[in-house]
Amino acid sequence: MASASSSTPPFHRLLLTGAAGGLGRVLRPRLRRHCQRLRLSDRADLGSAADGEELQPAALEDRAAMRELLREVDAVVHLGGIAVEAAWEPIQAANITGVYHLYEAARLNGVRRIVFASSNHVVGFYRQHEVIDALAPPRPDTLYGVSKAFGENLSRMYFERYGIETVCLRIGSSTPAPENRRMLATWLSHDDLERLVLAALTAPNAGHSIVYGLSDNRTRWWDNRLAAHIGYRPQDSSEPWRAEIEATQPVPDPDDPTRLYHGGVFVELGPYD
Repeated sequence: MASASSSTPPFHRLLLTGAAGGLGRVLRPRLRRHCQRLRLSDRADLGSAADGEELQPAALEDRAAMRELLREVDAVVHLGGIAVEAAWEPIQAANITGVYHLYEAARLNGVRRIVFASSNHVVGFYRQHEVIDALAPPRPDTLYGVSKAFGENLSRMYFERYGIETVCLRIGSSTPAPENRRMLATWLSHDDLERLVLAALTAPNAGHSIVYGLSDNRTRWWDNRLAAHIGYRPQDSSEPWRAEIEATQPVPDPDDPTRLYHGGVFVELGPYD
């Protein structure tokens, strides 16, 4: 990790993949404050480069492009790939083959830290009365969830074999405000998202860690005690929206997946023949 004085950003060059996506657009200006150069990548339009930005579009499934993308990078925030449930072929290309190319490129370029955007859908088939931690076995609810479980396992192997540290963020629901009853438990504010990513980037000894991405919500399904060493301290909560949500949205039927499972409606998505 780069050393710096209090007036110098702690990183020379950070890479943000998936920079044109929803959370990529949120983090783009925020990460820029913490590095001298921010390299942005996506296969979608990235717009124009602001001061201190480098635009380098790349497809995750392009091995050569990924090796070049990670050249001279201090650390990676990997949001790239398919971020919802979809047919197998695009998920395989971006979230299976693509994440392998990312880690191979990191190994070949000597990158030592990756923040990997995993998902709560790795554990989507746990029921909402169950509170789980990072040791709970995966119970993915979709092909998307399976692909994120693969990424977590691949990153573990690259840590054990090559010492590349990864913090896997099992992100809940990161939106400007919670939108429904499920999000009272899963909500991650944009400010807490930034705090979470920065903690993952700067923790002195990250090793291979799994951290649930949620704010300091009163209703909790995920326990982050095993990730205390990362230093993530959420400061926001879904609680200010509880009364309005509960007053305006009916209680779901007892058999509704949004009331039964961590993954909500994801447990019913697909197949895609």
